[in-house]
Amino acid sequence: MDSPSPSSLLGRPCRHQALLTLPAQEAHVSAARHFAADLLETWSVPASERDSAVLIVDELAANAAQYGRERMTLLLVLDDGTLHIVVTDSGTTVERHRPDIAPDEHGRGTGIVQYLAQSTEVHQTRSGREVRACLRCSP
Repeated sequence: MDSPSPSSLLGRPCRHQALLTLPAQEAHVSAARHFAADLLETWSVPASERDSAVLIVDELAANAAQYGRERMTLLLVLDDGTLHIVVTDSGTTVERHRPDIAPDEHGRGTGIVQYLAQSTEVHQTRSGREVRACLRCSP
């Protein structure tokens, strides 16, 4: 399933959507995580799916904080039983796993996201990087 772009998501009528922009710094990853957890609870997303979504947000925000330069943006859209999680940052390149770093220190985040999400996409944009994950949420 192809994920819609943030601009098309914002232009469509949907049940719930929220946008949060933060400085691309590790200190702000917990704010993104708490924002998502509180919002998804308010939207009545079941606990197991909420936990998966919050873990996805945490991993994507951590990557955005590590590789972004100025800011990171979290877009959450719950539409017809699918949660779209879109994280953008102002980084210039998509980082790849570095063989000189032990696997227990880095590199598991994207694997976790791919395991939990039904689909994931990474795009380089003119202003940075965009990572999308879609997660089915039961009603």
